[in-house]
Amino acid sequence: MPVPSAAAVQAPWETKATQPRSGGVVVQAKDASGIWFRLPGAVMRVTIWGDRTIRIRVSRKDMADTGDGPAVIGTPARVAWTMTQEADRFVVATPAMRVAVARADGRVALIGADGKPLIGEGDPGTRLFGEVADPDGAVQQRFEIGGGHAIYGLGQHQAGSLDYRGTTVRLQQANTDVGVPVLVSSAGYGLFWNNPAVTDVAVAIPQATDRIVFRSQAGTGIDYFLFGGPDVDDVIGAYRGLTGQAPLMAHWTWGLWQSKERYASQGELLGVAARYRAMNIPLDAIVQDWQYWKPGEWGSHRMDPARFPHPRGMLDTLHRQNLHSIVSIWPRFDLGLDTTTALEAAGGLYPKVYPNVYPAGEGRWYDAFSAPARASYWRYVSERLGRLGFDGYWLDGSEAELGGRWGEMRDVTTAAGPGAAVYNAYPLLHTTAVHDGMTADYAAKRPIILTRSAWAGQQRNAAIIWSGDVAGRWDVFRAQIPAGVNFSMSGIPYWSADIGGFFGGSPGDASYQELFTRWLQFAVFNPMFRIHGTGQGKEIYSFPAAARGPLLDAVALRYRFLPFFYAQSWQVTDRGASFMYPAGMVFPRDERARDLRDQYMFGRSIMVSPVVEQGATARQVYLPEGTEWYDFWTGERRAGGTRQAVAAPIGRIPLHITAGTILPLGQQVQYARQSVDLPIELRVYRGADGRFSLYDDAGDGQGWRRGERATIELTLNDSTGMLTIGSRRGRYPGMPTSRLFRIVQVAAGNGIGLAEGTGRSIRYDGRAISVPLDGG
Repeated sequence: MPVPSAAAVQAPWETKATQPRSGGVVVQAKDASGIWFRLPGAVMRVTIWGDRTIRIRVSRKDMADTGDGPAVIGTPARVAWTMTQEADRFVVATPAMRVAVARADGRVALIGADGKPLIGEGDPGTRLFGEVADPDGAVQQRFEIGGGHAIYGLGQHQAGSLDYRGTTVRLQQANTDVGVPVLVSSAGYGLFWNNPAVTDVAVAIPQATDRIVFRSQAGTGIDYFLFGGPDVDDVIGAYRGLTGQAPLMAHWTWGLWQSKERYASQGELLGVAARYRAMNIPLDAIVQDWQYWKPGEWGSHRMDPARFPHPRGMLDTLHRQNLHSIVSIWPRFDLGLDTTTALEAAGGLYPKVYPNVYPAGEGRWYDAFSAPARASYWRYVSERLGRLGFDGYWLDGSEAELGGRWGEMRDVTTAAGPGAAVYNAYPLLHTTAVHDGMTADYAAKRPIILTRSAWAGQQRNAAIIWSGDVAGRWDVFRAQIPAGVNFSMSGIPYWSADIGGFFGGSPGDASYQELFTRWLQFAVFNPMFRIHGTGQGKEIYSFPAAARGPLLDAVALRYRFLPFFYAQSWQVTDRGASFMYPAGMVFPRDERARDLRDQYMFGRSIMVSPVVEQGATARQVYLPEGTEWYDFWTGERRAGGTRQAVAAPIGRIPLHITAGTILPLGQQVQYARQSVDLPIELRVYRGADGRFSLYDDAGDGQGWRRGERATIELTLNDSTGMLTIGSRRGRYPGMPTSRLFRIVQVAAGNGIGLAEGTGRSIRYDGRAISVPLDGG
């Protein structure tokens, strides 16, 4: 259920001083991965984890080996690094970043290419170590940052903020709010505060200051990682190198998902699928939400045989229709079930019985921090749902919700320690149970998880986060754009929101039809494309025929972009890329681009400007400087660094493409994998050199990890007017031996939008070929 977002508050705790100011810093020890420094009243360990990753830990006591925390996997890489001593500081350098340690007091700073600090610790007197220094057990660190640089990330929040300057953000898991202590800056660096306790982050509070303060409610010392850029993909790539790469999602996950709270029977669910197919509306997945179980069997992982008499046959029918399905599961259990008893025997249940948020009842929650509990949890899911043929899992209530009073997790004792100390990490461990289990038991399927909460490192679990139970209102819709963009800049690339909002809205309401249309258009350029909500079903065909045209066009646009989306997903997995970027990270030198709350980049070349005002048929769009831009719909070429009035009739979302882009578009198909051997249209936007990597594989399974995949490098030489389709690298089972490419050069008057462009057709057999273009 929706809860209020944390309001921006002052940070009165920021000035608290506990650290002694006298004495100096000495090198205590050194090994292959870093250095121990003795500070006044504390010890600090600087560890080099990679070319672009350095860890800082500070404690009042000699540093015990307390582990790296649940987010961090692996060990420090072998990196050529040096330490030099200057008059006032030690400088630790890798090939890609430098960190200074002040000789007077041990303050750490990340140094930019100009030798100046990008971010550095403030007065060490403001440190709190969570020991005797602070009666509340808090851990705190202040950082000084450069003026004017934007700060993004920190999870997903509903206050509508993009650049966090002037706000305080509470990182505490709740329905619609996701706390991830990872940020990036337009100055070209990132920071991960490695503490899963509830944490307040004050950014430029008061607004006249250039500082960030982290204050966690529990912990035993200061522990954070710095990531060097300067490019945002370098930063996020380093973060994922530390906490786990984002695996490749199955091809079908990029199509349309249809969901509802809830399909009450097997017949209803199959009827929805059949209606989509009969009406030739593209669809790839249908979702079974909760309460498919018998009354009193929440957590049994069994479907009610009275309403779902043949679940295996139901899924076989969907698969024959080239459809997939995921099913809702919870970390909550009714009393007296065999699953509850098994978890109890494993020591894997929290002892308290919690009242349900909805519907009436009470139950217990399992301890995802316990490895035996995770194994028991997955075993029943696999035996009772996985073997039926479900393709993935919807992990609802994964904060954990408990009794719905956010903060209750502080009071439990987990297998990893006090709930207050590990509070925010629960969803990471819960998704780990399902991801690792699915990987082991169902190798032919790529794991896929939809879930409501996240913590650092969760990208490695093939988890798509959705923004929770948000309302179907224009103000809520507007807030989803910065919420999704900031979540992406937390290093976790897969995000979505319930299209049209979870609460409210009827397809027969003309006002809601407009909101739903604009939300659907925005969702075309989200990593997941899922319709969901309470009440009457919001299937595309449920809307009146008079309102359905723009909805069908939005779905068609999604399917036309599938080659681009799938190729971008490979960039995410292979190279640290993201799907949704703030314009200020792609164009960091353009100050006007830093706080565009209702625009964002999808990939590095597509500016998406959703229509977020009721009744609007046009909107203002800012096009950042540093490139020229093309209107996707008209082909009109526009200068960067300008604000434009752009037409936006009800069937059109403003889209602009950077000069130098090679944009692959597919055909109109009924499901994603239908396009595998159909012609691909390569739209070429002249005005700069460009590159793009086409990607394909078998579409599902783990073959891609074994190298069963193929890439084709596309290169645009703008000065010579030549497009080169490079030699295909790699192969996979079922790969077409040849492809048909249609080369379309975009110019004013032939932007063509959804229509297929006219141009030169090229039969490609895997060997490199160069294609001359028309004059630029």
